[in-house]
Amino acid sequence: MTAGDDRASSPGPVTSIAGRGTTVATGARHPLRVVQWATGNIGSRSLRAVIDHPDLSLVGLYVHSPDKVGRDAGELCDRARTGVRATRDIGEILALGAACVLYMPRACDVDEVCRILASGANVVTTRGEFHHPASLDAEDRRRVEAACERGGTSVHSTGSSPGFITEAVPLVLASIQRRLDRLTIEEYANLSKRDSPGLLFDVMGFGKLPAAIGEARLNHGRTSFGPSLRVLAEALSMPLDGVVASGEVAVSPRDVVIAAGVLPAGTVAAQRITVSGIRAGREVLAFHATWYCTTALEQAWDLRETGWRVRVEGDAPLDVGLRFDVPLERMAETSPGFTANRAVNAVAAVCAADPGIRTSVDLPQITAVLA
Repeated sequence: MTAGDDRASSPGPVTSIAGRGTTVATGARHPLRVVQWATGNIGSRSLRAVIDHPDLSLVGLYVHSPDKVGRDAGELCDRARTGVRATRDIGEILALGAACVLYMPRACDVDEVCRILASGANVVTTRGEFHHPASLDAEDRRRVEAACERGGTSVHSTGSSPGFITEAVPLVLASIQRRLDRLTIEEYANLSKRDSPGLLFDVMGFGKLPAAIGEARLNHGRTSFGPSLRVLAEALSMPLDGVVASGEVAVSPRDVVIAAGVLPAGTVAAQRITVSGIRAGREVLAFHATWYCTTALEQAWDLRETGWRVRVEGDAPLDVGLRFDVPLERMAETSPGFTANRAVNAVAAVCAADPGIRTSVDLPQITAVLA
């Protein structure tokens, strides 16, 4: 792997630009040296954003696929050549002295994360393991925090959901409340035009008989979204007594043809998970995710367009809808940016943070640099 020359500093004000746990405050921009780790759907979009970012300099690229090794980073994300070539050599990545690694693999490897942090590189990840430190396995948390201390670094989990819609947006909406009775987040995704058979049929279980959908699938919201809801609750000085998760499915009364294939009559055509944050015996926070491949269901479900809805019950009631203004046919090419962009935008804040596992509450408001 070879890294291209850092871009020359450009004049302009800087509020907080940092690397390797330190803060630089000058009158000029000093691009932060960044490594992209993994190039799947989210990682490829993140890689493109780093290349285009005025305050970030791509210096390394880690890949998992042997056929990507040696290829130029720009080639892997529809950009011009960068001079940075992909590698599977972790030692080579750690030797770069990068300020931050954008860590976006399919599964989290705590050993990898600890090696990165101990080397002096901060980590921003779209993996969900680090939203809420107390929700981590105790031994994993100890190891990660020790690596942060050793490297003078921090790690932060973010993304669109969980992240933006379960932390950033609710905190803003709660900022005009003095009494919060309940906050409910609803997520809707119409997957009928998503041409991803492996994801829909093999991973999510669409097209299977309801009995074949295991409890682990329907209850995965507890681990996926529970930690993020705990962060939100604690930020509002309303720590949760517990998190409860459940799930349900709906079927189609007839065969349905979608972009990914055919859903036979009587098989799963929609599914919903619910994660509830409980305090003093009642639900104070709730997250509902409804994913569906057709609106023609045997069950009477309220199905909305792809997007989010946040309802705040308190002394300043709110009902806020966020619709993804993208045709369904283009959703697969557009949606990775909803997750990747927030991670890229968080790099400077995470690099400037004190060492440790940093939550949304520990960091300043994430602001995009769009110059």
